[in-house]
Amino acid sequence: MSTIWKSDATHSEITFKVRHMMISNVKGEFKEFDAEIVSEGDNFTQAKVKAVIKTDSIFTNNKDRDNHLRSADFFNAETYPEITFEGTSFEKLDEDNYKLHGDLSINGVTKNIALDVDFGGVGQDPYGNTKAGFTMSGKINRTEFGLNWNQALEAGGLLVSEEVKINAEVQFVKQ
Repeated sequence: MSTIWKSDATHSEITFKVRHMMISNVKGEFKEFDAEIVSEGDNFTQAKVKAVIKTDSIFTNNKDRDNHLRSADFFNAETYPEITFEGTSFEKLDEDNYKLHGDLSINGVTKNIALDVDFGGVGQDPYGNTKAGFTMSGKINRTEFGLNWNQALEAGGLLVSEEVKINAEVQFVKQ
């Protein structure tokens, strides 16, 4: 029998880091997203995973940068209001680790990516809800998704790295 797990927004986050000026990382997050897992009970082997992220919910703690990221130079949030991920396989590597493969769609471009997943376990909160926790991480090349804007630096190199590190801490509630 299938079990549906829905993300708990108050205990979850999706963040990213990108190198800036080749000397430091800038961190950002998406404030609005929904994720769902369909599993066989508490067995997540081969579970179906889906996520929808609201593109305009991007937050980097700088209003001008956030507006630039929402523009056609990057996420084109007006034309592409959602980033989606649909898992194609959820492979158990050992007791606590999985490899999640899936199709990530940004700016109308879909690419298969792989995420490392650390399973935190299943537990019951003080209100009787059964929850499961996962940490997911991976890397993408932003230019593969049409996020091409950049500037050359006088000393060589580029202002914004093409590599983006993705991290998600997601707690799911059993429905």
